[in-house]
Amino acid sequence: MRHCGRMPMHPHPLPPVLGGQFTVHDAVTKGASRRRMRAKDLTAPFIGVRRSAEFDRQRAEIDEDDPAPDAAFRRARRRLLDDARAYAMVMSEGSFFCGRTAAALGGLPVDTPQLLDVGVIAPHRAPRAKGVRGRKVEGHLVAVTTFEGLPVTSPVATWAMLGQELSVRELVQVGDALVQIPRDDFGRQHPDRALATLNDLVEATAMSPRRPGARKLRAALELIEVGSSSPLETDYRVGAAEAGLPTPELDVEIFDENGRRLGISEFFYRDYRVVVEVEGDQHRTSKRQWNRDIEKYQDYAGAGNEVVRLTSKHVRGPYPTGFDVVAAALRRHGWTG
Repeated sequence: MRHCGRMPMHPHPLPPVLGGQFTVHDAVTKGASRRRMRAKDLTAPFIGVRRSAEFDRQRAEIDEDDPAPDAAFRRARRRLLDDARAYAMVMSEGSFFCGRTAAALGGLPVDTPQLLDVGVIAPHRAPRAKGVRGRKVEGHLVAVTTFEGLPVTSPVATWAMLGQELSVRELVQVGDALVQIPRDDFGRQHPDRALATLNDLVEATAMSPRRPGARKLRAALELIEVGSSSPLETDYRVGAAEAGLPTPELDVEIFDENGRRLGISEFFYRDYRVVVEVEGDQHRTSKRQWNRDIEKYQDYAGAGNEVVRLTSKHVRGPYPTGFDVVAAALRRHGWTG
């Protein structure tokens, strides 16, 4: 019996030069048939793009070999980057990734989007395609840079665009991440490595006072500060202010009376000798981090400081108890608020 038009059980090998993701045009140009592009060992993440089964297998192996607590988060970011690279092969000239996509690609604290946010400068028409959310942006509101070779909106432009869809608290989290001054392995700060300054965010907001989300951007600006290095730290800082606690120093180096640096902590109420450590999962899962924390807290206590350790349970949720715990510690050291 003849079976016309069916693919063979074992499709012909693809030209090795194609790699795991490629366009149909490139494949045909390099010798593959259009019929081969319909084989079951290929998927089509976007129109005109193919992804091989071997690519998916290798990606699954990488996911399985990642035991870190934030493995799901990193898996989602890797898949977003793969999708962005695939779509970049067929995206129109002048297009760029923006919004949540640009933020997630750059490691900013936002949920990884299900669709790729792809922008164009007005009056060009926003793209419409499977897996894509098109955005048309006024030229004076956007600056485009590159990430991993991909065109993306600049960090400041990305933050301003997110005003349309994020809450004020989420905008503060992203803003804090942008203005945070990174430290190296020796604890030295590098202001030149910060993604933005507070003034950059102020200027971006003032550039278009009637843009979608402008009111939320202005509200977020009142709360963004340099020194919070994670969304959890941002939530503590904002929540502590709402609870009426005094203003702490952020990302501060703590020394003993002889000038020896004991450590670097997220929050220090210097007048009351109270240190607050808001700990994520890495403090629990990293043996090295755990041992270092124990030594640091002992040193803090020896220098006359009280350490309050909090987790997300104490900071977030409908009934966070961490602020009462910190208030009690402050009162033990003379705070009368």
